[in-house]
Amino acid sequence: MSLLSALTSAILPVLAVAAVGFLLGTVRDIEVSALGTVTIYVLTPALVFHSLTTSSLGGETVLTLAAGVLVFTVGMAVVAELVGRALGETEPVLGALVLSSTFPNAGNYGIPLSQFAFDGVGRSTAILYIAAQSVLTYTLGVYIASRGDETSNLAAVREVFKLPLVYAVLAAGVVRFLGVVPPADSAMMSTLKLTGDAAIPIMLLMLGIQLANTDSGAAVARVGVSNVLKLVVAPVFAVGVVYLLGFSDVTVARVFVLECAMPAAVTPLILCIEYDHGSSGGLSGPEYVSTAIFVSTLASVPVLTLLIAVLQSGTVV
Repeated sequence: MSLLSALTSAILPVLAVAAVGFLLGTVRDIEVSALGTVTIYVLTPALVFHSLTTSSLGGETVLTLAAGVLVFTVGMAVVAELVGRALGETEPVLGALVLSSTFPNAGNYGIPLSQFAFDGVGRSTAILYIAAQSVLTYTLGVYIASRGDETSNLAAVREVFKLPLVYAVLAAGVVRFLGVVPPADSAMMSTLKLTGDAAIPIMLLMLGIQLANTDSGAAVARVGVSNVLKLVVAPVFAVGVVYLLGFSDVTVARVFVLECAMPAAVTPLILCIEYDHGSSGGLSGPEYVSTAIFVSTLASVPVLTLLIAVLQSGTVV
């Protein structure tokens, strides 16, 4: 299988499910915020808990990877915030720019692509990446999405502790530390896997529905900055993080860089829908993020093709 065909097989399922959501949103009036609430409070916690409790990577590797995700995410958020303010963007577009520039689609796009490029280690690393990123998405991401003219900083921080994702991560850490993880074929773990696996298609359907209700004409011209940050600046920044933290496992380091270079994630769209603060200059946060996801996903095909070739050759990492 060629690299291009592998990328196509990873991208087409994503676009196909989103297209179904787009068609559904075109012919029916769908309340997308209700789907977002179900995803945040039920599906994503199940996905992360199951992923954390079934990962086979060692403790030192997990800690280094988690630290890398933290440094990368916070660093990219700061860069995007500074760029957005320099360009004169205000809320909610500023928050949408930061979210779409900072959080990569490391799950439904990143996992299959990482598995093809780096086999089993690629899949395990990608799952751990998305678990660590989920914690930051529902902490830092919630803060960015919920801040605004009518939301105080303290209120935005309090929103973090209303979400079950934080507690799902803590619970996974406890059961792994105590060695009481239920068997993979037990009813509990099978139920969690079934529930968590539903998160990805629901997110993609939401993306399509939101795109059906988005006037992307104005948004396309304004998401260029976000796409450059996500597809160009992010992988370069990720390489710097790898050298800064000194990843001991070269393959994990390469998958980390690949995951950081993924196009904009769907989860920030869910957060923007959940904490919608209206519009700025005729453009709302959900409209900005949904357009950034769509454009960056299409633009990522040649970018990721080149990046994988460079990573596999060992030229950079």
